Amino acid sequence: MSNVLVTEEKLSNFINGEWVSVTRQEYAPVMNPANGDKILDVPLSTKEDVDRAVEAAKKAQKEWALVPAPQRAEILFQVGYLMKERKEHLSQILTMENGKVLEEARGEVQEGIDMAFYMAGEGRRLFGHTTPAELKDKYAMSQRVPVGVVGIITPWNFPIAIATWKSFPAIVAGNAVIWKPATETPMMAYEMAKIFEEAGLPKGVVNVVFGSGSEVGDAMVEHRDIRVISFTGSNDVGRSIASKCGQMLKKVSLEMGGKNAVIVMDDADLDLAVQGIVWSAFGTSGQRCTACSRVIVHEDIKERLEERLLAEMENITIGDGLDETNQMGPIINEAGLRKIEKYMQVGQEEGAKLLAGGYSLKDEKFGKGFYFAPTVFTNVTPDMRVAQEEIFGPVLSIIPVSSLDEAIEVNNNVAYGLSSSVFTQDVNKVFKAQRDLDTGIVYVNAGTTGAEIHLPFGGTKGTGNGHRDSGQAALDVFTEWKAVYVDFSGKLQRAQIDVE
Repeated sequence: MSNVLVTEEKLSNFINGEWVSVTRQEYAPVMNPANGDKILDVPLSTKEDVDRAVEAAKKAQKEWALVPAPQRAEILFQVGYLMKERKEHLSQILTMENGKVLEEARGEVQEGIDMAFYMAGEGRRLFGHTTPAELKDKYAMSQRVPVGVVGIITPWNFPIAIATWKSFPAIVAGNAVIWKPATETPMMAYEMAKIFEEAGLPKGVVNVVFGSGSEVGDAMVEHRDIRVISFTGSNDVGRSIASKCGQMLKKVSLEMGGKNAVIVMDDADLDLAVQGIVWSAFGTSGQRCTACSRVIVHEDIKERLEERLLAEMENITIGDGLDETNQMGPIINEAGLRKIEKYMQVGQEEGAKLLAGGYSLKDEKFGKGFYFAPTVFTNVTPDMRVAQEEIFGPVLSIIPVSSLDEAIEVNNNVAYGLSSSVFTQDVNKVFKAQRDLDTGIVYVNAGTTGAEIHLPFGGTKGTGNGHRDSGQAALDVFTEWKAVYVDFSGKLQRAQIDVE
């Protein structure tokens, strides 16, 4: 399959519209997590490669900012059309390098397509404001202007969706982009660079620099000419980025995961709730920042929920995502698998009861792939590590409560605040929950996963620093506000001083 989808043996950086060799000829293998096969090699770039990309971006951005926004948008429309034409090709490559099942890969590519068309529409909006001026013969307005060169650092779990959330608003707003994709999933960046080029994006407006976070990522964060860093990844790395950017007075947007919960009240539609939980917890093998890792259930229905949940889990087929009969794929790599395995011991040592799963899948069917069985802990207390820490795998903790108020308190008592969900048929409970749940996203009678691109994506507390990806709010990251006053009185007017 690799030979059909991928013809390259080694990737190159994409700088100033050209595929260029890296300064240091060092590479890392990109592995298919479904079978352990090597796909190709990705370069491990250096600070010098980042410097080269920034120089190209600075030059290109000055011209790109002068292109009228509706014309910038036309190129994004073309990007969307090309992505649509190549949707199946992109989806299969995504599955091969990331592991998620093909159905999910198609959904992720579609999300990128939708974002292209949505953000292209912003090219005819990018609204500012006009206001009455305090003084006679004076005009007052505000407008969005580009920041300049921006850096985006994207993760492996959504290698095309998250990249489009960040790059498309940056592009339409008149910025130039330096993009460091995850080394585990570089092919999506390679394919997108080709699409940008074919769509007619001027050279240097988007540059792709492959490499590690410790070298390429740090070089981007510390580069004085990159004025924005937009990062999705771990909390520890995000904190470090925020600290460095703060010292440089650099704008930074962070999205750093979650410990998301589905609340199931005693009046809930249990069949619907179970469907939502299974999809949220075990889709993408639990490797979503919005994945459900806690079920907070009313004690009166806990046993019935568990029975139905275990029965539904029996239907999950696991294997290579390119086989469309499978519903759940592998973990991204061995390190991810080892982390999940450690939490099995942690949960049981803390007193949680292992209800299902709890082990890696190793037999002839799975070969050298990295698979973990769908796992459920029950009788979990809110303070246990498996209820507090992001495991990033198909692991679910069931926490019993006696009321909605207690459920909301348990939901909010974690370090993260990305997504939450409540299943109930009581409208009063719905409105109380959506008001009091301390998360950036709230679902009612649906799971915790999935985001529509025209709404802001992000969360509270340890999930981020207040900015949002996706939707109109994404423009706030990649633009500055400029206030403009036009005085046509023909005399000096001194604002409040001359107001009677």
